[in-house]
Formats: sequence, structure tokens, C-alpha cells
Amino acid sequence: MEKLPSLDQVDAAGHPGSEDKEAARQALVKHREQLAELHDLLYANRRHALLIILQGMDTSGKDGTIRHVLSGLNPVGTQVLSFKAPNDLERAHDYLWRIHRHVPPHGTIGVFNRSHYEDVVTAFVHGTIDEAVRRRRFDEINAFEQYLHHNGIILLKFFLHISPEEQAERLAARIRDPAKMWKLSASDLSERPHWNEYQAAYNTALQATHTAWAPWTIVPADHKWYRNLLVARTVVAALEALKLGWPTGPVS
Repeated sequence: MEKLPSLDQVDAAGHPGSEDKEAARQALVKHREQLAELHDLLYANRRHALLIILQGMDTSGKDGTIRHVLSGLNPVGTQVLSFKAPNDLERAHDYLWRIHRHVPPHGTIGVFNRSHYEDVVTAFVHGTIDEAVRRRRFDEINAFEQYLHHNGIILLKFFLHISPEEQAERLAARIRDPAKMWKLSASDLSERPHWNEYQAAYNTALQATHTAWAPWTIVPADHKWYRNLLVARTVVAALEALKLGWPTGPVS
């Protein structure tokens, strides 16, 4: 498996390859068409599910990625979950309970907007867990994701990597534009002073949980067009690798 680079080795504004903005938009249209057909094959076969995990700093574009990459999917076979701070019921269980109960069933594509990685990143940055607990959770997450893999779940994990300068501009845009103001939350501003702590915590988590069965892709996300293209390309490649054909009879 290819070694994962550290975050400081990845240019958040980079767009490797020959694509320009217009070419990327045209390629994204093609990938969405491919994804729609591959989704139908996944749904028809009911042997696998695809779980896409999106992590990143505030304003990194998790919602935008979902909207632009997955807009052509059949809603019948798609589920999107946005994980916030755990509620009372979720806190009464182990931290993976709320995650496992929302893993997509075979035949579907599921998207987690934030996930169990909040429990090894945000929890660590804010001192809810210490280093020993964090390291133990890395092992538990790897085992959990391997279990899902063994049971037909394809895991694709994307870290949307933006620069602090780009985040500042996107936060300012939300403040300036009444149509975007609703996206702004108190935590968007209160978490920004912890930028370096988050970068360090994410880098450690990515390195510790980058596995053959659940690999991370670090997505340069300062340019939305390249972010969308890279995620779409990766999802299409993963589904094509299943080499699914149309069933010849009813699927039980």
C-alpha cells in the first residue's frame, strides 16, 4: 500500500495533473454519469456497500463535496449522515455504537459527514481523552473498519485539506453574504485558534488509521473544482474495481 504523506507535505492549493478548471468540470460530469451506473450495479447485486467518510476542518467543503459529486445518485440506495456532538442516548453507549448502527446496508452508498474520527481528533484536542486512550482507539477503529471490510463494506476515507488562509476567506464570505450566513456557527470561530493542534491531531490520526482495507486520501481542497474531481475519480475507481455485472436472476 502506498505510504500516506503527512499533511505538511500536501499543498492544499495544489491540483496535480494537467486538469484546469473547465476540464475538471467536464470530467466531473462524466464521473457522475459513471457513478450513477455503478450505483445501479451495486444496488442490483446487493453484495457490497460503499461507505464514504469525509473529514476536514470547518469550511473544508464536506457538504459541497456531497452535493457536487453524489447529486446524480438514486436516493433509494443512498444515505447521508451528518454526525454532530453525541446526544444523551449516544453518550450512554460506546463511541462506535452510533457509527455502527448507521453503516449502509449492502447495495447502498452511505456518506458520513464527520464520523468516529471526531472521537480521536476533537476529543483529543479538547482534552476529553488522553494519549493512551487515543492510541487504544486507533487500534479499535482499525479493527472495526477491518470487520466492516470483511463483511462487504468498501471504505473510502477522504480528508479535505484546506489552508488557514482559505478557511479565513470562506468564513469571511459567510459573514458577508446573507445567503451563506446560516452556515456560520459559533464553533467555526471558536475552533480556529486551535488550528495547529487540529492539524497535528489529524495528521497523527490519518497516519495511524491508513490501512489496506480502509485507506485515506488527502484531498487538496482550496480549489473546490479539484476537490470534487479527485473525490469523484476515487469513488468511481473503487466501484469499478468490484467488476460487478448485472445479476442474471433475482437477488435474494
